[in-house]
Amino acid sequence: MASQDLTLTLSPAAAQRIHAIGKAEGRALMLRVAVEGGGCSGFQYQFDLVEAAQPDDLRIERDGAAALVDEMSLVLLKGSEIDFIDELAGAEFRIRNPNAKTSCGCGVSFSI
Repeated sequence: MASQDLTLTLSPAAAQRIHAIGKAEGRALMLRVAVEGGGCSGFQYQFDLVEAAQPDDLRIERDGAAALVDEMSLVLLKGSEIDFIDELAGAEFRIRNPNAKTSCGCGVSFSI
């Protein structure tokens, strides 16, 4: 399913953070990323830590860490990068989505 135009990548910082969370919890975890309707801009990102993939999940790997995304969300995330930002204002996973035309101030919701 993943063709060149549907590429989704995991940054080194995101991979490192997924490893750190798994190590702290003593189990192998993957980051599930999904897009849902809602938020102040139309769509919002949903992040969860899971131990197992769903049948329709695409697995994205980097440095032994994995992120999962379902086929429906992948269409809205094509060309995006899953990153982890640790700033003075807080630490969070963030999507760098070239398809988003607008986004809210907090970066959690967007429109296409």
